[in-house]
Amino acid sequence: MNNQKYPWANKDLGQHFLINDEVILNICTNFHSEAKGIIEIGPGPGILTEHLAKISCPYAVIEKDLRFEPYLEKWISQDQVIWGDALETDLLQLIETKNFPKDHLWMVSNLPYNISIPLILKFTDIPQIKYMTLMMQKEVAERILSEGKKASKSMNSLMALTQTFFDIQKRCHVAPTSFLPPPKVNSSVLSFVRKEEPAFPLSEIPLMEKFFKKLFIQRRKQMGKVLKLHFSQVVVNEVLEKRNIDPKRRAETLTLQEVQALYSSFSEN
Repeated sequence: MNNQKYPWANKDLGQHFLINDEVILNICTNFHSEAKGIIEIGPGPGILTEHLAKISCPYAVIEKDLRFEPYLEKWISQDQVIWGDALETDLLQLIETKNFPKDHLWMVSNLPYNISIPLILKFTDIPQIKYMTLMMQKEVAERILSEGKKASKSMNSLMALTQTFFDIQKRCHVAPTSFLPPPKVNSSVLSFVRKEEPAFPLSEIPLMEKFFKKLFIQRRKQMGKVLKLHFSQVVVNEVLEKRNIDPKRRAETLTLQEVQALYSSFSEN
């Protein structure tokens, strides 16, 4: 694919074409043996599509830019392409109408930087999606999966929500030189596997998001003071004591288990 001519990249759509063969193969082999169906978001000129289309399972792509039609038709049929905005596409309906299996779906995407978080949250809410291999801006990846010294002071709403429902690993780092045109930021590829028995059902995501927003809106301030803005003094003191959490701690220092425990306790009040 590297030797083929690319169309111009639309900056408004956050387009950067991946040209690093090692990264391409790394993404396309992540769950190639486990997947029973594949959905690719934003295939562009078919850089990943060329490889993913060879895997023997149902496959479809969602693309917004009609300029890529002649590129994609080299690898897949017209009925495998859904033209539209991935954020507005009804994924549950797509899965049903395209006769995808009810589980073990693999979501693959070089996510547009400007809408990466809304897309990740949307994918999290689709139970049929078992696997995800997603490339995103390095800073977003670090909000989901922190490493090294930062790990003890990095908990946030996005991390808590995604790690509640997925086991997540870093697949690889992607330098700006791996793209055409090169972006001004570094990227990372993360690998997601949905947990068989998450701590909470997907139906609770809206309530979890509301609570996490309250908990992390001032995540560098003392939790006791922050939570008292939303709950009574008595309730805050009782919950923190019950969960053995110092009210002077910052929310960013919480573990996933502590965040989940706080959500459970405050949901009861």
